[in-house]
Amino acid sequence: MKITRDQLEKNQIWLFAIFLLLGGMVGSFNEHFAANLEWLISPLIEVLMYSMFTQIPFLKLREAISNIRFIGALLIGNFIAVPIIVWVLIILFPLSPPILVGVCFVLLTPCIDYVIVFTQLGKGNEKLILASMPILFVVQMLLLPLYLWLFIGEEMVGVVHIKPFLEAFLLLIVAPLILAVITQFWAKKNALGEKALDLTAWLPVPFMAIVLMVVVASQIGKVYSDFKLILPAIPLYILFLIITPFVSRFIAYAFRLDSGAGRALIFSTGTRNSLVVLPLALALPESWATLAAAVIVTQTIVELVGELFYIKVIPKLM
Repeated sequence: MKITRDQLEKNQIWLFAIFLLLGGMVGSFNEHFAANLEWLISPLIEVLMYSMFTQIPFLKLREAISNIRFIGALLIGNFIAVPIIVWVLIILFPLSPPILVGVCFVLLTPCIDYVIVFTQLGKGNEKLILASMPILFVVQMLLLPLYLWLFIGEEMVGVVHIKPFLEAFLLLIVAPLILAVITQFWAKKNALGEKALDLTAWLPVPFMAIVLMVVVASQIGKVYSDFKLILPAIPLYILFLIITPFVSRFIAYAFRLDSGAGRALIFSTGTRNSLVVLPLALALPESWATLAAAVIVTQTIVELVGELFYIKVIPKLM
């Protein structure tokens, strides 16, 4: 039976769940092999981002970025409301410093990759999210050291390095974006380019599944070995997923956003930057890196389960 792209996209959640389980199985049964997959995470994300970028009509992004109310709501939601929520949660759930660092890394940084997919599935305006990605990334890069200093202490300013963030921005966002624009121009002027652009439309779903599998496979061993230390963070993650949609809905109402923009705001504040901050966590001192990375992967697993509820509930909530 021939599988169409539409069928693939409609069933992508189940595909993600299957690959997530496969990643857990590979990481559990052959930990040494799975750990060696870690180097694949960034290249796979690059391909994933390129495939997503190629499907967006960039001329229409000008309209999206001109939506000042949405950008204002997005910045307030992600960089004022979310930090307050996180601050309250870490007071309610005291954590050891390495665990706390991982939690802050992942919860204080809004997602700039697969949030597009989930926003689309949840009937939100994914073009608004895409248009805002460079702004989200630059602002989180600037504010994360400040948040870590406020939430954890002065010692974190010396621990966190900007270089991994800059590398992630250039390799995972700028390079795929430029290549996607070149592909679209090529498609306009050449039949072969048009075929290439059509081919890229098949890539987002399978590459998202592969990325999730590799991330879980390469990091699940760390989660198992430190599970007792990581366990207190799980209820914190669940509460975060529950609280943020209601706070974001209030912000959307205050900024008079339409339903598509409001849903996009909810998905942005509820979906975190786990795949991109993972390399940043691994750049921490070795004694902290293992726990911080394991905490981030745990958040990814909890979040993906939460997104299954989000895509059903958010359209009704907003």
